[in-house]
Amino acid sequence: MYDIMLLFLAGLLAGSMNALAGGGSFVSLPALISVGVPSVAANATSTLALFPGGMASSWVYRDGVRSVCGVNVVPIAIVTVTGGVAGSILLLLTPSRIFDGILPWLLLVATLMLAAGPRLSAQLQTQARPSVLLFATIQFFLGLYGGYFGGAVGLMMLAAWSALGGGDIKSLNPTRMVMVTAANAVAVVVFVLAGAIVWQQCIPMTIGAVIGGWIGAHIGRRLPSSAVRLLTLAVAFLTTAVFFSRAYL
Repeated sequence: MYDIMLLFLAGLLAGSMNALAGGGSFVSLPALISVGVPSVAANATSTLALFPGGMASSWVYRDGVRSVCGVNVVPIAIVTVTGGVAGSILLLLTPSRIFDGILPWLLLVATLMLAAGPRLSAQLQTQARPSVLLFATIQFFLGLYGGYFGGAVGLMMLAAWSALGGGDIKSLNPTRMVMVTAANAVAVVVFVLAGAIVWQQCIPMTIGAVIGGWIGAHIGRRLPSSAVRLLTLAVAFLTTAVFFSRAYL
């Protein structure tokens, strides 16, 4: 019963964080590992558990989805989905022992992006339009990262799009939410077909994430997310430190 409640609350918080500022996997992943799920299975299960919450948030944001850097939404989605498939397959081919060593570094990259993303976007923002090939290449690797791990991938998209002249962060956020959900969707299909999901732990977290994603998206449309971002950063730094200690000490 304790595990079920822990996973439900972790899903609730993670879903809200994803809708507001990103970084929900910093809560869901350690929660799953803490109840005994191996790291690769925990990452796959976390992706599925947070996916319906992302769908709920995407539905709330649907009216704001638009082209980025002159590229229509459909081509962006196709490239993102292709990268997501590649990343999810790569995760399944990674032994848990090796992933345990890689995971702290993935968390560190995501934490740094959480900390620097908005400021980096503002500093790098330009009105120059990139070539379609450059944009597609960057978006493919963002999708690949999303399928493999996904921590802070939404902020990475915002930073990349803003740097490429896509517009201000607020206007890009609905498209960001939809593309992250698209990458997660194909990853979820791959993980389910491969039998990588731990269903008993997934269900309570999924329920919490759906509720959190819906609430967080509505809050995100009305309130600034600075306080939530600070909480996300605190959770991210603490989680990264714990996983470095777990892997190397």
